[in-house]
Formats: sequence, structure tokens, C-alpha cells
Amino acid sequence: MRGLHGPRRWSRVAAVLALSAWGCDVKSSMQGMAVDPPRPMPTFTFTLENGAAFRTAPAPGSPMVLFFGYTHCPDVCPTTLADWKRVAQRLGDRAERVRFIFVSVDPDRDTPAIAARYAQQFDARFVGVSGTPETTFQMMTAFGVAASKDSSTTGSGYLVSHSSQVFLVDPLGRLVALYPFNSGWETLAADLESLL
Repeated sequence: MRGLHGPRRWSRVAAVLALSAWGCDVKSSMQGMAVDPPRPMPTFTFTLENGAAFRTAPAPGSPMVLFFGYTHCPDVCPTTLADWKRVAQRLGDRAERVRFIFVSVDPDRDTPAIAARYAQQFDARFVGVSGTPETTFQMMTAFGVAASKDSSTTGSGYLVSHSSQVFLVDPLGRLVALYPFNSGWETLAADLESLL
């Protein structure tokens, strides 16, 4: 939706649904909204702009941070990736071990090349991916993400209402925490420091 109200609403709805389904341990050492027990996530495969395959499979010693957005987003998406840049700066050399992944929920406009350029304008280490509508839908479903085109806009200038939380997946491929929009980049940074 326009502005921040819509994404905040989607974030709250998705977070509540996710935590009610997966459980939340308020005593967890995680600073974010802990998912307890951690939830194993399926692996998804995307084709990068150079034709190479990119998989979200677990990687030893490398946690994964994911956000679902789109490159025409006017507010939440650029704010989130700017926060990721702050996180990476705080982590220093350890940021090389973190996989920061921006997943487009707008594959009709966001080609793999466009998604990649968008993510990398914030930090060269960030990965932007855009898949087929089927892959996108399956991944959104797995993470409990919602997105829909704004019916009040027409043509190629449409906006997309979408969930706005960030997801943290540990090196074993398990979803361990959620971060609602505006929860503070320091919170994600602290949890990554503990995982690294």
C-alpha cells in the first residue's frame, strides 16, 4: 500500500500468523521475534542475471537474511536495505559470511538483472533475486509472506502491498527470528553477531 501503513499492517499480520503457527519463546536469546522451535525452511533455486543458479540451501557458518520486496517500492524496501548496509558495516569482515538476500515479489517487472542491481546499489555483497511467478509464490508461502498489486493504480506504475518483516535463517537452514519493519537495525545486527 502507499506509504508505510500498508506494509506495517502486512508485517504485523504475517508475524502474528507465523508466530502462532511456529511458536515464540520470549526467553530466547534472540533480540528479534524468536521462532521456537526453529523452523526448517525449504530450499529455493533462482536464476541469476548471468545464468548461474542461486540456491537458498544452508551453508555452513553462513546465516541468511531475507527480505521480500520490489524495486519500485517507494519507502519500506529502500529503508530496509539501507538498514542492512548499517548491519554489514557494524559486522565488518564478519559480514562476508552473511547471505543478505532481497527477493522480488514483483517478477513481472523485476528481472533477475534489475533485482540484482537494486540490491547491490546498497552493498555489493547483497544478492537480489527474481524468480518465476511459481517460485516466487512458493517461497512467499513458505515464509508466510503476502503481496498484492494495488488496485488503485494502472499500467506499469502500480504499487505492491507486501509484508515488510525481515527473516533470519541460521546456518542449518532454520528460520530462527523475524524483524518487523522499524524494529531497529541494531536488533538484527546483535542476533547476527551471536550466530557468527
